[in-house]
Amino acid sequence: MHPTSPSPSPSAPAPAPAPAPASAPASAPAIREPLHAPVAHLVRGGVVEGIHYGSVVVLGPDGGVDFQLGDIEAAFYPRSAVKPVQAVAMLRAGLPLAGPLLALAAASHSGEDRHLTGSRRILELAGLTEDALRNVPDLPLDPAVRDTWIREGRPPSRLAQNCSGKHAAMLHTAHLNGWTLDDYLDPAHPLQQAVAATVEDLTGRRVARVTVDGCGAPLFAISLHGLARATARIATAPPGTPEARMADALRAHPEMASGSGREPAALMAAVPGLLAKDGYEGVQVAALPDGRTVAVKISDGAGRARGPVTAAALTRAGVDPSLLTPFAETPLLGGGHPVGHIRPAPAITG
Repeated sequence: MHPTSPSPSPSAPAPAPAPAPASAPASAPAIREPLHAPVAHLVRGGVVEGIHYGSVVVLGPDGGVDFQLGDIEAAFYPRSAVKPVQAVAMLRAGLPLAGPLLALAAASHSGEDRHLTGSRRILELAGLTEDALRNVPDLPLDPAVRDTWIREGRPPSRLAQNCSGKHAAMLHTAHLNGWTLDDYLDPAHPLQQAVAATVEDLTGRRVARVTVDGCGAPLFAISLHGLARATARIATAPPGTPEARMADALRAHPEMASGSGREPAALMAAVPGLLAKDGYEGVQVAALPDGRTVAVKISDGAGRARGPVTAAALTRAGVDPSLLTPFAETPLLGGGHPVGHIRPAPAITG
């Protein structure tokens, strides 16, 4: 027997039925050492001091590959860049969230008060408390917020961990469907089976491998191309669908999905209609409403190269470069003064 479920908030539309996949997913991407290419140069005093390797894909409005560099078909872990896809799975399963709380369900948040309050509210809607969370306790992701916590002597908590919104939404979804709660992170749990099915539906390919993300949730190995394709489907979905509801929430509340001053939120503010999501280990995906999409993986996981490479890829996709000027280079300091920068490799900029 299903437990009693809270009524959806007035702002949350009735869940649309999940669309049937157009066709069975193709075979899983190959598990191999990715054939990454140079994507960014670290230039100090006019000398290339270092090179970041990685892979980049740019999709056109028709979904075709307009540009690729490196290895876009090898299996890799998209980390938090796949959270919008996970949230779509929850919406398909009846999650009634909308607006800022839905954006938080796909967030890698900074641990600001609004993020903790929002995660707590999602739990309350299911009649749950922080004790139900199974993500790892942590300090806030944002350095300034974290420093404040340390000064105040506050310990790590599950709410402060950057994935708490996703975990709260997973619990809410499980509660609504009458699924067990203690084991909601088990890959065999109905919730995680639904997430895996949505990952395969939106990427168009089978999952290559399942492991555990840093927060404790199942993590699915897909391709960079597949990540771009899934994000494009979310960004271009018809109104009222779970995908469109997810895109609307992220575009309207970018700082709820990241935090004050964070690059994904700033990128969405700079480029009208853009949907952007980052992930650990140098992953970034960004999609425009017409389907133009870029996905980036920095091989060594360096976040400092992610912004310039993403900006260059978006320029390749036709975004006005003047909108991307703040992201085009990462400055390097020497003795407190600018002495160089991290910039995209010529293979991307042409």
